[in-house]
Amino acid sequence: MSNVTFLKKWFNRRKEVETDERQEEDFYRAGQWQLVWWKFRQHKLARFSMSLLAVMYFITIFAEFMSPHDPSRRFRDYLAFPPTSIHIRDETGRFRSPFIYSMKMGRDPVTARPVYEEDTSVIYPIGLLVRGDPYKFWGLFPTDIHFFGTGQDNMPIFLMGTDALGRDVLSRIFHGGRISLSVGLIGVTISFILGLLLGGISGFFGGLIDEIIQRIIEVLTTLPQIPLWMALSAALPREWPQLRIYFYTTIILSIFGWTGLARIVRGRLLSMREEDFVLAAKLDGENERTIITRYMLPGFASYIIVSLTGALPGMILGETALSFLGIGLNPPTISWGVMLQGAQDIMNVAHYPWVLWPVPVVVLAVLLFNFVGDGLRDAADPYIT
Repeated sequence: MSNVTFLKKWFNRRKEVETDERQEEDFYRAGQWQLVWWKFRQHKLARFSMSLLAVMYFITIFAEFMSPHDPSRRFRDYLAFPPTSIHIRDETGRFRSPFIYSMKMGRDPVTARPVYEEDTSVIYPIGLLVRGDPYKFWGLFPTDIHFFGTGQDNMPIFLMGTDALGRDVLSRIFHGGRISLSVGLIGVTISFILGLLLGGISGFFGGLIDEIIQRIIEVLTTLPQIPLWMALSAALPREWPQLRIYFYTTIILSIFGWTGLARIVRGRLLSMREEDFVLAAKLDGENERTIITRYMLPGFASYIIVSLTGALPGMILGETALSFLGIGLNPPTISWGVMLQGAQDIMNVAHYPWVLWPVPVVVLAVLLFNFVGDGLRDAADPYIT
């Protein structure tokens, strides 16, 4: 072996050793949150799920732009229209940019239901940033630019079909995600505040305060949720606007969401309030609020995040169930649960199965939140390999 080759291998090996030593040194110097982030990045499924959730929230935030049509518009010539087929090869076998064929409507001779057939003689290209139904972007800027579409009013595109009233299912799913996904964030925020506040008071002070809060938690956890939801929702005045009903529905869902977090916070504070660092803070003259927020809560903040991540799917499913049963939101408000109200008729599902598109969307959102929660739970203790 030549001296040059030997020196190259020696320098490469030395560089690897120094890199390993530097990484090991960074590991022991890193803070708690940095260690959690490093461990979370190793969970590929959780990272992928978080990326998909970011895409879902991006679509719902810009729903007017991402949707090909106005979600409330009724296409009377395309009632119960099946999902549109996208083609890249015409009838001659030549490849083209994505397009759809014109559709001809007929009638089923037995059921008299509309039947649609492709007219291969007329082609409508699918374009990006096309003009369509006018809308106000975020309710501020009037425009008619949509992310994709045909740009032709006589042959619109329906990737997920239309409902019995001729409304585009895909556009309604995009807009419905604003409520179905945001109800989880708002509900969990309220549950987080209640659970952290009441659980912290119960665990830190103990005594009579602890007994009262724990009895309240036991009463709330023993009440049957569905009948109570129905009673509370029925008590809301029907003349209220849907936005106010939506807000109070979120509060109803949050009534039961804080109890689990409060018990977690209470248990952790009970075990930590006799620790040496807490006693030292008391002797140093720190008040109770500072001791809880500065010294105790950061010690198990990762567990709180995991609990909140697990509560989000429950909030989404709760809103969907309430709206599906007709005791939550109702038309013309658009949410995934409201869209599924049309699936209560088995005949509609049999003839128009695409009305069930909100179901896989809800399942996907819940699974993604659960996968992210699994990754956070694994990363909560970064010292475990």
